[in-house]
Amino acid sequence: MTRILVVDDEPQILRALRINLRARGYDVEVADTGAAALKAAAAHPPDLVVLDLGLPDLDGTEVIRGLRGWTGVPIIVLSGRAGSEDKVAALDAGADDYVTKPFGVDELLARIRAVTRRLAPATPAVPALRIGRNAVDLADRTVTRDDGAEVKLTPTQWAMLEKLLRNPGKLVSQRQLLHDVWGPEYQQETNYLRQYMAQLRRKLEDDPARPRHLITEPGMGYRYRP
Repeated sequence: MTRILVVDDEPQILRALRINLRARGYDVEVADTGAAALKAAAAHPPDLVVLDLGLPDLDGTEVIRGLRGWTGVPIIVLSGRAGSEDKVAALDAGADDYVTKPFGVDELLARIRAVTRRLAPATPAVPALRIGRNAVDLADRTVTRDDGAEVKLTPTQWAMLEKLLRNPGKLVSQRQLLHDVWGPEYQQETNYLRQYMAQLRRKLEDDPARPRHLITEPGMGYRYRP
């Protein structure tokens, strides 16, 4: 799972990005100062950084230089500074892209996908997997029935399903699923898991009441049985 560090001193932006990115299957950590960002990046190296320039303690370009001293992680600047000088300074410091506030979440997500495709090493293709009469393609994020009909899943359903399918035969604990799909503050909300697992079974299992592939391990977690 791609880990993204979001650095911004505006709580509403941190909250919005954390919700939107996690709903799309990213592992998200947030920081509201430059010092906290550098500390978080050192403790848990991210796969990508989304960085505001106007931080209360350090200028964003200083954070970029601090990161570039030891990592080539992609950095997308997210800033209210629209001047060309600010863009040039950020890019010269080592940023990979620059998005001006106010911004659209869809545009930022497209920039994230573009940067990670361009800079990340290629990963082996994940074969299509089957659940009952459905073929699940994790690379294209599609589910197709044997009759050709497409099954629509919500971003949260996708995040939960992908976590299980990428660990075939292995137990994925309740705490791990809640942490990775909803965030660390939701690790006691086991009712979320029951609700979304029931939705997935209704959409994917031949007999949702007697699932063959999306298995509950009572009191422990869930397992994808190929």
